[in-house]
Amino acid sequence: MNMRKINCIGILTSGGDAPGMNAAIRAVTRGAIANGFRVMAIYRGYEGLINNEIQEFTTENVSNIIQRGGTILKTARSKDFMTPEGRQRAYDNMVSAGIDALVVIGGNGSLAGARIFAQEFDVPCIGLPGTIDNDLNGTDLTIGYDTTLNTIMECVDKIRDTATSHERIFFIEVMGRDAGFLAQNSAIAAGAEAAIIPEDSTGADQLEHFIGRGIRKSKSSSIVIVSESPKCGAMYYAERVKKEYPEYDVRVSILGHLQRGGSPSAGDRILASRLGVGAIQALLEGQRNVMIGIRNDEVVYVPFANAIKSDKPIKKELIDVLDTLSI
Repeated sequence: MNMRKINCIGILTSGGDAPGMNAAIRAVTRGAIANGFRVMAIYRGYEGLINNEIQEFTTENVSNIIQRGGTILKTARSKDFMTPEGRQRAYDNMVSAGIDALVVIGGNGSLAGARIFAQEFDVPCIGLPGTIDNDLNGTDLTIGYDTTLNTIMECVDKIRDTATSHERIFFIEVMGRDAGFLAQNSAIAAGAEAAIIPEDSTGADQLEHFIGRGIRKSKSSSIVIVSESPKCGAMYYAERVKKEYPEYDVRVSILGHLQRGGSPSAGDRILASRLGVGAIQALLEGQRNVMIGIRNDEVVYVPFANAIKSDKPIKKELIDVLDTLSI
């Protein structure tokens, strides 16, 4: 195993952006400089590594960014990095730039890419969990999740005002891909009547269960949060209600990309700062190919293989809480 001394750390953001990524960039940069490392910032994720978009960062480069959403380093999804030739080009550029170790801020795909890269070229890689979906294993929270939850809650609060004025059922579609954390927890936070999530595999019955209770309660308006899904997102459920329960006035709101934006919450800024400093600490300890996570408010090191395995479970207790409180 190659244990050469690390002098220079590369940093990139990859995949979908998330509020708090800038706070993480700042923490990694300053944590590195405080410990005597040089820092090379890589723009546009792995794509930028392949195209040699690399610039040295000083502490001034990360001034005044902790409060900004998105990522100053830009992000991209890279098809080329999925090929051995692409990764070879990325490695060659990395070596020319003098980068000895890589910190990758991103979600599932980004960390999977880092894992392959680390195996092929024996590069120490450290991952930070930057994704609004909260779907990485081994960490209680991911950077961006808390801010997005608050954004969804504010949107649902506003939609509820109009829903109650008109006695309507609103299906509100939120992000989360294959994970229902955003839907489930924003439903609890906004007092929604139901959340339809992929983890609850009784898809069709989720709707009947909700409507059955709704009719019995004769509520004046109802809000249902639905996890995005190509097959059965909010539109799918709205169409079903129109067909099966035509007496209801149904509306759909797809929140879309506004969920990704906005200034990060205190929670996300603190999390990103702790994990960013944790990434440098991990490199100093000779760690490699781990994601820095948070568990029970302690910083932990999670091997990439564990972090990216699919299906982080949702607590059944959360489903019960929503069920109880939406009677």
